[in-house]
Amino acid sequence: MNAVSAEWVHVAYRETSAMREVYGFQGTQGFVNLEGILFKPAKIPSRTLLIYMHPASTLQLLPVPRAMAAAGMHVLCAGSRYARNDTPLIMEKILLDYAAYVRHAKEVWGYEKIIVAGWSGGGSLSAFYQAQAERPTVTQTPSGEPVDLSGLIPGDAMIWQAAHLSRADVLADFIDPSVLDEHDPTLRDPELDLYDPRNPHKPPYDQTYLDHFRAAQLTRIRRRTVLVKELLDDLKSGRTGEIERGLLTHRTMADPRWLDATIDRNDRKTSWCFMGDPQASNSSPAGVARFSTLRAWLSQWSFDDTQAKALDNAPQITVPLLAIENSADDAVPQPHTRLFHDAVSSVDKQFGMIHGANHYYSDQSAELGQAVTMVQSWLRARNLLE
Repeated sequence: MNAVSAEWVHVAYRETSAMREVYGFQGTQGFVNLEGILFKPAKIPSRTLLIYMHPASTLQLLPVPRAMAAAGMHVLCAGSRYARNDTPLIMEKILLDYAAYVRHAKEVWGYEKIIVAGWSGGGSLSAFYQAQAERPTVTQTPSGEPVDLSGLIPGDAMIWQAAHLSRADVLADFIDPSVLDEHDPTLRDPELDLYDPRNPHKPPYDQTYLDHFRAAQLTRIRRRTVLVKELLDDLKSGRTGEIERGLLTHRTMADPRWLDATIDRNDRKTSWCFMGDPQASNSSPAGVARFSTLRAWLSQWSFDDTQAKALDNAPQITVPLLAIENSADDAVPQPHTRLFHDAVSSVDKQFGMIHGANHYYSDQSAELGQAVTMVQSWLRARNLLE
């Protein structure tokens, strides 16, 4: 393994906004300020840069990017304007942030090859970016604000690693459909509450119950979306004098997969999810989609409105693709990696499996090493690691 340096990165570009979305990062000052960490192995120059970007997380403390750099690759962990705060997150604006990093990497640092590397929630983001960079089609956000994506620079290849299909897809699988009153989450339908001992349906769940449960999940999301659009129309009318408003959604961590290992079977353990105990996570403030602005709900969480679904964007992607599934992933549903791999239009695409690997490679140095070797070998075989 090589010694690795970590360089703080600041990228700024002009953008004006009617309101400040995130404290200190973007607003009426006329600039978006982005921060990232550039990992470079000591004494190993490269003309290729792997960019890892997540919509709302900073990835420099996670094992994958650091391990890639220790193996000799140059890696950028790129933070969006919404780093550690996805409440106001607009997926379309993050594409502009991503493009700013790519432009900086090429014009300032001199990298010639860009590898769009999507890990976890960064998978659907990277797919959205690459699709719009290759063939821009989006001209406005789901809430109707114009956005210019015509200047995105496409990556030369794409890595999809332990990644899900979109934030909206996972919320449709995770949200608790038992909630009867959005203002009082204690009022619930026991038959739809996976954690209620009165629920007569127990793992392994039969298909009839699962179909009913999944339909109820989607119904709840659509009910929230109807409310969001009604509120947003009211705000846009000028009646209230507001530009935006916050939305609180209770109990969003109730995927039957976490309790029933027979659903989309893989090597994950049961009664467990990527946030720990599923029942505790369901009411945790850190739960998926717990806090959101109205516009952010439409852009990232609304199943019918988001433009960041990987399967919708996959047909526009033509660059070489390496898709890696972790067989014991406790966050990403088992079918997602294969579905994305099969939907991409790339002629050169490869599917890989890291057997026994959980989502974060927690206490799994051997499995992490296998993932690094797979990526490195794949890039070298295509003359992309220079």
